[in-house]
Amino acid sequence: MSQAHDLKLGWIDSHAHLDALEFDGDRDDVREQARRVGVHHCILPAVERANFLRVQSLARQWGDSYALGIHPLYTLGAQESDLQVLDQTLTQNAHDPCLVALGEVGLDGFVAGLDWSRQLYFYEQQLLLANKHALPKILHVRRSSDALLKGLKRTGGLGGIAHAFNGSLVQARHFVELGFCLGFGGAVTYERALHLRRLLVELPLTHIVLETDSPDIPPQWLYVKASERALGAKPARNSPLELPRIAQLVAEIKGVSLEELSWQSCQNVARVLPRLVLAAI
Repeated sequence: MSQAHDLKLGWIDSHAHLDALEFDGDRDDVREQARRVGVHHCILPAVERANFLRVQSLARQWGDSYALGIHPLYTLGAQESDLQVLDQTLTQNAHDPCLVALGEVGLDGFVAGLDWSRQLYFYEQQLLLANKHALPKILHVRRSSDALLKGLKRTGGLGGIAHAFNGSLVQARHFVELGFCLGFGGAVTYERALHLRRLLVELPLTHIVLETDSPDIPPQWLYVKASERALGAKPARNSPLELPRIAQLVAEIKGVSLEELSWQSCQNVARVLPRLVLAAI
C-alpha cells in the first residue's frame, strides 16, 4: 500500500476550524505544511457570527472553502439579530466561489446546560436559510440524529455533510437518503471505536468523507491522557496535517487502496457541496 504522504495523493479536510485560537501562533505554517503532505483543500465552518469574517478571509487567502452558520454550542449566547446577519452575509456572498455550505449547524444532546428548545429554534431557522440560499448543510451531530433527521425531512432542501457521525447504521442510511455524506476523522483511529469502524465497513465508499475537526478530536497517536493532563500536559492540538495518516487507517479498515480513497472521498465532497470546484483542487 502506498504511503499516506505520497504527494500524488490529494485529500480534502472537509471540516477544519483553522480560525481557532489554538492556531494563532502558526496558522499559516500549519496550512502550508498540510498542503505539502497532500491536503490540497480545507473547508472552514464558522460557529458564530463573530467568526464569519475570519473564516471568509482565511479561505480566500489560502484558496480553500468556508461555510457560515451558528453552532448549537453557541446558541445560548446567540441573538435573533445573528440570524439576520447570517441571512444578509449569505446574500452578499452569493457569488463567492469560496462559500460552499451553511454550517456548522445542528443539535447537541451531549453537553450539559444547553437549552434544547433554543437549539431547535436556531437549527430550524438555519435550515430555512439554507433553502433560501440553495446551500447544502454541514451538520453537528452528537446524540441528536433523530431530531436532526426530523427537521431535514420537514424542510427538505439540499443535503451536505453529517460531520463526526457516530449514530446507528439505520440513521446513517437515512442521512444518505437525504443527500448527505458522513464525516469520519480522528475518532475512528481509536482501537476501542468498534462502532465507528463497523460503520465504515458497512457504508459504501461513495458516502464517506474525511475530516479532522481541527483543533479538536485528536487521533489516537496525539491523545493526551487525563492523568497526564492533571500533571500539566497540554491537550493535543489536532490539525489537517494528521489527515493523511487518518486516511491510511480508513483505507485499511475499508479494504481499499489509498488511491481509491483519495479519489472517491474528494468526489464525494464535491457531490454534496456542488459549489466546490474540484478541478481547482
